[in-house]
This record gives sequence, C-alpha cells and structure tokens, in this order.
Amino acid sequence: LLYKPDTHAYLLGVQLNKDSVNSKSRTRLINDVLTQVKIFEKNTKLTCVLSGLPYIRTTIGNRIKQEMNWFLIGSILLSAVTLLLFFRSISATAISLFVVLAGVVCCLGTIVLLGYKITLLTALIPPLVVVIGVPNCIYFLNKYHTAYKEKQDKQLALITMVGRMGIVTLFCNIAAAIGFAVFALTRSALLKEFGAVAGINIMLLFFISLIFIPAVLSYLPEPKNRHVQYLENKTIEKILAKIERWVFHHKIWIYGIAIITSVFAIVGLFKLKSEGFIVDDLPKSDKIYTDLRWFEKNFDGIMPLEIIVDTKKKNGLLRNTTAINKMDELSVFIANKSETGRPLSFVEGLKFAKQAFYDGDSASYTVPYEGDLAFLAPYLKTKKEENNVAEKKQSPANLLKGFIDSNRQIARISVNMKDIGSVQLPILLQEFEKKSGEIFDSAAYKVTFTGSSVTFLEGSSFIIKGLKESILYAFLLITLCMLYLFRSVRILFCSLIPNVLPLVFTAGLMGWMGVALTPSTVLVFSVALGIVIDVTIRFLINYKQELPHYNHQVKQTLIQTIQHTGISIIYTSMVLIAGFVIFCFSDFGGTKSLGWLTSFTLVVGTITNLVLLPVLILGLSRREK
Repeated sequence: LLYKPDTHAYLLGVQLNKDSVNSKSRTRLINDVLTQVKIFEKNTKLTCVLSGLPYIRTTIGNRIKQEMNWFLIGSILLSAVTLLLFFRSISATAISLFVVLAGVVCCLGTIVLLGYKITLLTALIPPLVVVIGVPNCIYFLNKYHTAYKEKQDKQLALITMVGRMGIVTLFCNIAAAIGFAVFALTRSALLKEFGAVAGINIMLLFFISLIFIPAVLSYLPEPKNRHVQYLENKTIEKILAKIERWVFHHKIWIYGIAIITSVFAIVGLFKLKSEGFIVDDLPKSDKIYTDLRWFEKNFDGIMPLEIIVDTKKKNGLLRNTTAINKMDELSVFIANKSETGRPLSFVEGLKFAKQAFYDGDSASYTVPYEGDLAFLAPYLKTKKEENNVAEKKQSPANLLKGFIDSNRQIARISVNMKDIGSVQLPILLQEFEKKSGEIFDSAAYKVTFTGSSVTFLEGSSFIIKGLKESILYAFLLITLCMLYLFRSVRILFCSLIPNVLPLVFTAGLMGWMGVALTPSTVLVFSVALGIVIDVTIRFLINYKQELPHYNHQVKQTLIQTIQHTGISIIYTSMVLIAGFVIFCFSDFGGTKSLGWLTSFTLVVGTITNLVLLPVLILGLSRREK
C-alpha cells in the first residue's frame, strides 16, 4: 500500500479537513502543504510527486481565475485594436469599449448577486460578453455612418440607426440569449448558473447599447470623412462583388458544394465519440497530468471509488466472519484488476491486527477466524481513558471509524483507481456490481458504489445529456422567434438551413479529427447557434426592410442587402472570430476547443449566410411566383 519495491517509491497520504477544503482557505491550506514539501525536497535532495482530487481541484480553480483575468484583458485589447482599425475613430472605439466594460461589470455583479462562484463555465462569461457586445456596437455605428453618408444629417442618421437597428439588435440578442439561457433549463447546477448569468447579461447588453450609443453620439460632432472610409473598403467590396456574382450566376455550384460538404460532414458525424476523463482538460505535459499518471503507474491511481456494504443488522459485521469473508472476496476480485489499486477496508485492519498478534508473522496476514475475533476485540473499542488528543487520533479504533460505523452495521471499502475515462468506467463498474451481486445476498446485504469516480461519470453524462437537450430547446425557441419576426414559413426555411449546416460541419470536423464529445466541446454548438443566428437575422431583417423600397423586386433587394449588410457582417465576424481565437491560448483543452471550434463554426456560418441564404431566398421566391 505504501511502498513500491521496484522503484523505491514511498506513499504519504494526507487527509484534509472537509470544512477547510470546501472553504476559501483551501488555497492557503494547499500552499502550506506545498511549502512543507519543498522544504523536505530541499533538505533531503529527494523528488516528491503530488496528486489527489483536493490538490487538483484547488490548483485548476486558481488557474481558471487567472485565465479569466488574462482572457478578459486580451479580449478587451483585441476589440479596441480591431475597432480602431475599422472606424479610425477614438470616440467610436471608446463608446464600444464602455458598452462592453459595462456589460462585464453587470456580468460579475450578477454572479455575486445570485450567490454563484467562479467555475470553468462562469469564468468564460466575461470574455464572451466582450466578444458578443462588440458586434452590437459595430452594427449600430455602421448603420449610423451609412445613414450619415447618405443624408449628411446627424439627427436623421441617429433616427435611422435606432429605427433600423433597434429591432434587429433586439432579436439578435434574444436569439443569442436563448442560446445560452436554455442551459438554465437543465438539471446541472453548473449549467444552470452559466445559462442564467449569460442569458441575463446578453439582454442587458442590448439595453446598454440601445440607450448609451445614440445618447453619446448625439453630443459628439458629426463624423469626418476618415470615419466613414471603411465603408468603401476595396478588398471587402471585391469579396462582396464575387459573392453577388456567385449568387446570381453559379447557383448550381453553390447547391452542389453545400450537398457534397454536408455528406462529408455527416460521415464524420457518425465517427463522433463521447468520452471524458477527470483531467482531460489539461495538456499531457502539464505537471498535474504527469504526476497523476505517475501515481497510476506506481500505485494504480488515486481516483476514489467507494463501496458501502450494509448488513442491515446492528453488529452484523462482527457477529460472525461471514460478512468479513464476503468483503475480502470482493476486495481480492477488485485488487486483481489492472485499473484499480489494492482496496482498503476494516478487513485489512483485522488482518494487520492478527499478524501483529502473531509477532508479525506474514503467514498470519489472513482473514480472522471466529475464535480470533475475541482477542481482536480490543482493537475495535474506543479507549475513553485516553486524554491525549493526538493519541486518540492515532488509536486503531479511531482509524477504523472511517471504515466502519459505530453500530458495526455498515462498512466501507475504499479503492484507488486510474482515470480510465467515461467509456471504460461503466464497463468496469458493471463487472464489480455483478460480482458483488454474486457474493452478497441482496436480502441480507445492500451494496452501494459511490465516490468521485462514480460521481464524475454520472455528472459528465448528465451534463452532456443536458447540453444536447438545451441545444434542441434553443433551436425550437429560436425557430419560434424567427417565425414571429418574419411571419413566413418560406423565410423560416431559408433561415434555418444556413444555421444548421455550420453546426453539422463542426460536428463532422470533430468526428474526423477525433475530438471527443465532452461537456466543454458540446458547449460549442449552443454558443455558436446563438451567435450565427445573429448574422441570419440581420441579413433577413435588412432584406425585409429594403424590399418595399425596391418595389418587391427580390433580385435588386438582395444585391442591396449583400452590399450594405455584407460589410457589417464581415467586420463583425472578423471581430467574433478574433475574440474566440483568444480561447485557443488556454491551458485547458475544453476552453481551447471552444475557441477554435466556435471560430470555425462562425467562418462557415458567415459563408452560408452570405452565399447560400441569398440563393435559397432567390430560388423559393421564384417558385412562389
């Protein structure tokens, strides 16, 4: 249990106080332990390897907090630089930054007011608020500059901006908020917190943008020529001209490419696997990961699996040796598995005691006979006469308290196991449960499997299931919003295809690249759906608003929509993609996947909305005539 002869490795177990581990002082507690370890290493010139769930959780929690600060600063700086390059205006950049900073303050305030803590998910919300808030500012400012360029009147430009972009931004933010808020409908506490905070603050962003931007612009001087030069960007104009040419002259090619890539993505979709590990978010070179693997190699892991054996009778464990023998049989079966270490229970304690009684003879390290229980009884009694607290803590009876209850009815078998993942773990547990069913009669015994390994498995599958359900809810709710907004089944059909395809492509890419479906990667689909639908809403509302101005001529209206809305869509997509790319620099695999997968989805979403959506509108409108 404590020594590995072939590698000369010794194991030291530190049991941490439950109240301290679950409080704010856990970081100080872990640091105090680490300080002593470093002193020991310095004095002895020996190398220590550390692991264990309290240590892993505390260290990862502190890293998440640090990452949140860096990502927040990074996303704000990147947004500032991007906005300055687009608008060539310090005032426009300052307005946008104030909006997103106000959103971040509201976000952090919401977390505190609702009594939530910073977790791996809630830590993502402030940078997400920045990334989602900037497009609001770009669309408002873009419409203001476009209107001013046409009318050369600041007041009319402001009225046009609020009138045209108010309803567009409202429904875009509703769609994005739905994409996040549906997590609150799941039964996972982590997802509920993430969904509630994100949903509330995305809607707050809309009101901050709608009230603050027009108010400040009304006090600022009229835009100068350099402020509206980005509207005549030659590169983007060429891209939009090519898109326009493809939409009207290469429709068959667009349909063909969409179908072929969809088939390729669907094949990849069937390769998609759902598997998670307790530390799968960490890079393979990280010290926490390598130390955990060291423990798995030398001491068969540290992930706790607890087995509770209830005899259903008072003193049922020690009335005779039946229960003891059954527990030993199950322990031997578990110990023979390569995935698990040697189980520890009060039966092992009785074996130690028997060996000690026979002067340390290793042959006596066996399950006691009924006659042996008489002389072993003193080891199981509490010495009330002991006044020394340290002695009480180290007495055999006190050590056994963690493995047997005071009525001697319920016993615990504690097993350390490897982090074998959510695919192999259920199979292994099923073997253990089957064996325990063969050993223990269910009429006389109740055997329960629990521990962090089991709760991780249940929690991981629970979260993935909740995320899948939330994506379905989000899709249905967004569909209803689109139907209410456009009052047309034809437009609804046109809008859904360009939003479903990016999600299918992302899932297919994950399948082909071997990226597993974990709580972190499933999050991508809901986040992307809420953001990509923005592009569709903005394009379709602009199309709907321009249609009467062009006497309901679909072709002319589409040309106008591609030229005018296309600029802001491309700029916004560039900002969003750049914002999510920041997450690729995370130390956590899940956050990194969220960054590059969401960026990929946004790229595909921008293409499908600018190229495929107009083709669908054009084709269906002709059929309707």
